Amino acid sequence: MSDFYKKILDNNKEWVENQLALDPEYFNDLAKGQNPPLLWIGCSDSRVPANEIIGAKPGEVFVHRNIANMVIHSDMNMLSVLDYAVNVLKVKHVIVCGHYGCGGVKAAMGNDSIGIIDNWIRHIKDVYRLHHTYLDSIINENERFNKFVEINVKEQVYDLAKTSIVQAAWKSGQELSLHGWVYGLNSGFVTDLGVNFSSDINLEDVYQLKL
Repeated sequence: MSDFYKKILDNNKEWVENQLALDPEYFNDLAKGQNPPLLWIGCSDSRVPANEIIGAKPGEVFVHRNIANMVIHSDMNMLSVLDYAVNVLKVKHVIVCGHYGCGGVKAAMGNDSIGIIDNWIRHIKDVYRLHHTYLDSIINENERFNKFVEINVKEQVYDLAKTSIVQAAWKSGQELSLHGWVYGLNSGFVTDLGVNFSSDINLEDVYQLKL
């Protein structure tokens, strides 16, 4: 057994002991169920832990993560998480949180083949294609990278609003708001990008489903 593997097992035991010392019923209470008010759709990057960023406890955030925090309409994993969060857990907020320095977004700006992930990166490239005139006008590469991260988050929030899951919730009068954030790895702060939906009123007519 490697030292690292043994260490993480030991860490778990220590964590359990610390939690029980603070509250002997901690795990019994957690086992009774969950009622999180928030679904977090974030990046798989290990430096962006959803709970810690917003100071949430276990049971307070339902989480889905993938490379570059994408909302892809053919992704049954993401759709299943969204459906459960909205229709069973009745979350009131869905946050798409990207982060500056995102490797998936960076890869989408180049032409290197990485492997099977190329198929996933192509969805991010499609976002670049939609905004290439603006992005190509930004001379500084790092600034262009940061703007692409922000634009990608905004597009994913729009894609969330286009789903039948979200629109059906709105049509039924369910309280549900969508938000787009970006996280700064070098600061720890999140920025609300100002793309917030609580109805389909700001969607183009072609995306407004008759449910």
